[in-house]
Amino acid sequence: MSRYTGPKARISRRLGTNIFGTKSETVALDKRPYPPGEHGRSRRRGNQSEFLIQLQEKQKARFAYGLNERQFRNLYEEANRRDGVTGESLLQLLELRLDNVVYRSGIAATRPQARQLVNHGHIDVNGKRVNIPSYRVRKGDVVTLRSKARNMVVVQWNIDVLDREAPAWLGVSDGGHEVEVKELPTRGQIDVPVKEQLIVELYSK
Repeated sequence: MSRYTGPKARISRRLGTNIFGTKSETVALDKRPYPPGEHGRSRRRGNQSEFLIQLQEKQKARFAYGLNERQFRNLYEEANRRDGVTGESLLQLLELRLDNVVYRSGIAATRPQARQLVNHGHIDVNGKRVNIPSYRVRKGDVVTLRSKARNMVVVQWNIDVLDREAPAWLGVSDGGHEVEVKELPTRGQIDVPVKEQLIVELYSK
């Protein structure tokens, strides 16, 4: 399965939370706070099986970070091999993706927009152009917006108008155009609405 390109509000309504972080999703959830489809009104979120709840948590994380099923499963298996809590390791690996760092820094308004900036070659890591959204940054890496992209209206809007505060594990400088990975993110610094333990339980079956 490839990256999801369909209606974002439909996914958010199905999972009951704003997945992609857009205003249209918030409006859709306020107007129609029930799952999409012909029988959406009659579905009750309280009467859900354990498997469905676990599956929905996985889908929340997968859609939020823009991964297909194979990519997500591979990350889970890597997290499971690491020392420590598997769920927290999984979220940390997701946060360290280059497209997510561009989003978290405030350069991009959404993760899909950040992915596009990376894909189009507008991002440097330690002075070298990187156009792979899944590229994993490390502690001490410096992510920089290339000079041509600094004049893009959408980028300036994101930095000046949205003015979103970066998490503590990132250091933003140069007018919002440069980001340093000061440390690896901890669970308390990751604000995605996901219960990672349910994802671990799903894959452990």
